[in-house]
Amino acid sequence: MAIVSSITNHSSLPNDKGKERLVCSNLLKEELKLSKQDSLRPKSFDEFVGQSELKKVLEISVKASLTRGEALDHLMLYGPPGLGKTTMALVIAEELGVKARVTSAPALERPRDIVGLLINIEPRELIFVDEIHRLNRISQELLYPAMEDRRLDLTVGKGTSSRMRSIEIPPFTLVGATTKPAALSSPMRDRFGITQRLDFYNYLDLENIIKRSANLIDLSISDEASHQLAKRSRGTPRIANRLIRRVRDYAEVHSSSKMIDVQVVNDALDLHRVDQRGLDATDRSYLGLLVNQYQGGPVGLETLAAALGEDSTTLETVVEPYLMQIGFLQRTARGRVVTPAAEKHYLLTSPKIKKDK
Repeated sequence: MAIVSSITNHSSLPNDKGKERLVCSNLLKEELKLSKQDSLRPKSFDEFVGQSELKKVLEISVKASLTRGEALDHLMLYGPPGLGKTTMALVIAEELGVKARVTSAPALERPRDIVGLLINIEPRELIFVDEIHRLNRISQELLYPAMEDRRLDLTVGKGTSSRMRSIEIPPFTLVGATTKPAALSSPMRDRFGITQRLDFYNYLDLENIIKRSANLIDLSISDEASHQLAKRSRGTPRIANRLIRRVRDYAEVHSSSKMIDVQVVNDALDLHRVDQRGLDATDRSYLGLLVNQYQGGPVGLETLAAALGEDSTTLETVVEPYLMQIGFLQRTARGRVVTPAAEKHYLLTSPKIKKDK
């Protein structure tokens, strides 16, 4: 299988000091250069760890399409970033034995970008479009007949001499990935025959991912260290792989042992200010403001944003979702409220409290 890539526009929102967050699930700038040659990506369903229900559904669809000799039905994968949507698309192409063209919605802004992508495709080829909800209206309308009737409707000429021309294209599979499925237009959503969600990973699956990644980069790691890394990975394989690279860097400089143990993991991630639940300095600043200055809330989002010197949209879309997922934050009609579990965790991990003890 060959992979043809174009520009991928991932962005990682920075923290309040302008630095990229280690525990952000979007790709960091340093990872954008490595993503195309990422040796940690699985190449088959057997190698893909986790998402067992999703794999069963897709394995059946892939085997059925191979038996019939047809292109796989168009597929939409949605869920939070970093859970493996791109990886799953590449695995499907590998299982089908076809070429995968990887692109993103910002790279398909003009009609000629869509035409150039579709005009030269081969039969049963797979096209992966990341952040597909960001496609503009014209690009989506060009895709409608291509997805449904395998044709491109083009306008030739201008003014009164213009005419419509239809170009037949081979059967293909469009795999769209999105973090915001509701932002897709209804006609676009209806043209996907298979729609599947990727969920956050449990600790056991993350431990297996960490052990597999460690083996691929020739790193020896203990079971306790793998478990500790899994606990700090926020349910996201991309973050787990990022943390294991940072731990490897720390071990090569500061540890004489060839085995990564739990102490090395703790020392390395404490240096990066990632605590036992995967919270970083930005998360703790948010919780600290609620706990210390507002007695746990409720507090309005704009008030928190002003006090932290952060954009309210960043707080709402980047900081708060994980805190809500682990039960540390509640959104109420009156504002944001921390839970008793969040207050206890903050007090236990606060450097000032530890120093007083």
